[in-house]
Amino acid sequence: MSGRHNPEMDAEWERQKKARPLLLDLFCGAGGAAMGYYRAGFDVVGVDIKPQPHYPFEFVQSDALVFAERLAINNGWRFDAVHASPPCQAFTQAKTIHPTVEHPDLLTPTRALLDLIGLPYVIENVPNAPMRPDFVLCGSAFGEPRLRRHRWFEVNWDAAHLMAPCGHSDQLVSVFGHGGHRYHGVGEWREVMGIDWMTRDELAQAVPPSYTQFIGLHLLDQMARVA
Repeated sequence: MSGRHNPEMDAEWERQKKARPLLLDLFCGAGGAAMGYYRAGFDVVGVDIKPQPHYPFEFVQSDALVFAERLAINNGWRFDAVHASPPCQAFTQAKTIHPTVEHPDLLTPTRALLDLIGLPYVIENVPNAPMRPDFVLCGSAFGEPRLRRHRWFEVNWDAAHLMAPCGHSDQLVSVFGHGGHRYHGVGEWREVMGIDWMTRDELAQAVPPSYTQFIGLHLLDQMARVA
């Protein structure tokens, strides 16, 4: 086999590599958000400080903030966009359930690092977190009126859109760490969340894939217009 450099093969490899843009999923958990981005048209690499044996894509166990710092130093490395879901306990009722447990604000330093990286980004968290609600999503917007799981998304790109108001059913299912309303087992949680590969505890921390598929399609459109 010849060891000569082949520019045409290199160009074809680069074209195939870029056929699907690559998104970095910080604080990835078990991959609910990642699956939505994958369905929208991204390849995804997840980063979390804890092992995530059920994560459905390439996974790196690392401190997400440390990984983001390295990414900023390396000008975004091989990624095209970033999603981040910093832990939300500092902004929820969890801080009153366990008042002796400290829940640091990881959202603010995450945003600062994403600004340094300079890629298109999405930050996801709970309502009333210290962020701009460019997208406010709930289950009823995606054909699941039972799912009461409102989430805010802040982005650093044009986010003009229209969303229908919430239209929840009387049979609400809330998915969170202490059981939620009408907890009839993990099967019901998997059904309303649109996630069939997670445990109960993983579901309690997950983003429904329908949310990030919607966000991801908007992001792809923005990236195409900028390009």
